[in-house]
Amino acid sequence: MLTATEPGLATGPGSTLPRLQERIAKPDAVAALTGAGVHPVLARLFAARGVAAAGELDTELSGLLPFDLLLNAGAMAQILADAIAAGRRLLIVGDYDADGATAAAVGCIVLRRFGANVDFLVPNRFEFGYGLTPEIVRVAAERRPDFIVTVDNGIASFDGIEEARRLGIDVLVTDHHLPGAELPRARCIVNPNQPGCGFPSKHLAGVGVMFYVMLALRAELRRRGAFAGRSEPNLAEQLDLVALGTVADVVPLDRNNRILVTQGLRRIRAGSPRPGIVALLHAAGRDRSRASTYDLGFVVGPRLNAAGRLEDMAVGIECLITADDAAAMELAGRLDALNRERREIEADMQASALATLDGIEAGDAASLALFDPAWHAGVVGLLASRLKERFHRPTICFAAGPGGELKGSGRSIPPLHLRDALDLVDRHHPGLMIRFGGHAAAAGVSLREEAVERFRAAFESVVRRMLSPADLERVVEVDGSLSEDELTLPVAEALREQVWGQGFAPPLFHDDFRIQDQRVVGGRHLKLKVRRADERSAPPLEAMLFGQDTPLPERISATYRLDVNEWNGARTIQLVLDRWQPA
Repeated sequence: MLTATEPGLATGPGSTLPRLQERIAKPDAVAALTGAGVHPVLARLFAARGVAAAGELDTELSGLLPFDLLLNAGAMAQILADAIAAGRRLLIVGDYDADGATAAAVGCIVLRRFGANVDFLVPNRFEFGYGLTPEIVRVAAERRPDFIVTVDNGIASFDGIEEARRLGIDVLVTDHHLPGAELPRARCIVNPNQPGCGFPSKHLAGVGVMFYVMLALRAELRRRGAFAGRSEPNLAEQLDLVALGTVADVVPLDRNNRILVTQGLRRIRAGSPRPGIVALLHAAGRDRSRASTYDLGFVVGPRLNAAGRLEDMAVGIECLITADDAAAMELAGRLDALNRERREIEADMQASALATLDGIEAGDAASLALFDPAWHAGVVGLLASRLKERFHRPTICFAAGPGGELKGSGRSIPPLHLRDALDLVDRHHPGLMIRFGGHAAAAGVSLREEAVERFRAAFESVVRRMLSPADLERVVEVDGSLSEDELTLPVAEALREQVWGQGFAPPLFHDDFRIQDQRVVGGRHLKLKVRRADERSAPPLEAMLFGQDTPLPERISATYRLDVNEWNGARTIQLVLDRWQPA
């Protein structure tokens, strides 16, 4: 067993220690990949993630699934094309996270280039909650739209869509969340997860769905001769936004999503991204030319999300839409400041939650459902994620909302489909939840404050039925060991160039090391020089252990990532230790 923790989370009462499980790479797949010229280390990693042939690694745009496989994409394109021709007013209603922001930006940018009269509206999460509610429809109606186009929401917005129908507004739903037993009565719905949709990639993010609808609309406009005498908009220009929203929403990176993300990263690295993404990377001190999925998921994404969590996601959307460099820098500065404030709030809430859990053994419960009146509604999702990682339990955290209603955000461990679990709670306890929605890994819940204890018991009962004791044991998948010949800068650079993420996990290796030197840097991190335990003559390797300032023993067994350290123009390999125990 290893004793270290996720970055920023110290092992404490109730935390679980992981069991290591090495990913299995099928020998025939490894042989096929190396035979096609793939580096042996990459071949082993790809094969362990289900890649059987080199063709599956092709990330050219020609490999994207065609839009006509997406149910109703063509029908929605016809409706939008008619609306553009008639000068109808379109209003995009988005969500307040990075996926919703990027989807709204793609919709606004492309529709305007197609000649549409379009604007956007993002519900303030503290006033209106999630999705197309009747209240936000009434606010939208003040702008007198002919159509509301939802992005990253709408599939569960029954009451909001009925209110729009009452007001004479057609609703077009683009979403990727799982639907319930019935669908709302929208004019048209595009969602790869709706019944009857044969689109092979069920993991499109909300921004991916909107991008596909825009592809269908361009084809429809082309069929109508709308581009006669002028050039067609190049929709590949939107792939930086698609990549950002896809990675930030932590959807599984199947082959189709890997193509979208890879192409988007190429645009960012090549110097052709939009000013907002450049400005957000600059605000974080990141090098655009070496941008990675880490930068999208942990640098740019959180800065966008901070707007929706603490203020108004309109700031984030404007940052993404603007073509003015100076405006982008100003907006990115505001988002960066909000993100720093978000971190402070989250740290206080995490300390509060851990104090509440002090002395509780996680083995006593299969789930966590927590409420504190002092918690900030915009940050409970992050808190749930932190506690889920610490305790390896499905976790839902609640904050107070208007009118005595609690707003909850949940995160789940891989064996439990969170939305399915909440659906079972609803079936066994109808009326307990005001509303809920989401997908396998994350979901939202609204309750009355007096119902929180009943919900905690009901959720615990459902989770216990759905999970086995083995599911509640933390398992860390690793990719075996790296030899001295593989611990090289070219290998580290090759790993950095790949697109890793949810469902295509970044490589994590495991070896025994001898500590040659160690010192504290930045007040709370260890900078190390290490040698593999079986090496005597090889030069020591640089390593970092973040979030720990106490010395390590002379010999350790550790999981680690292979990274590239850049300092004063020099590039060297660096191991980033993840978990460790005395060897």
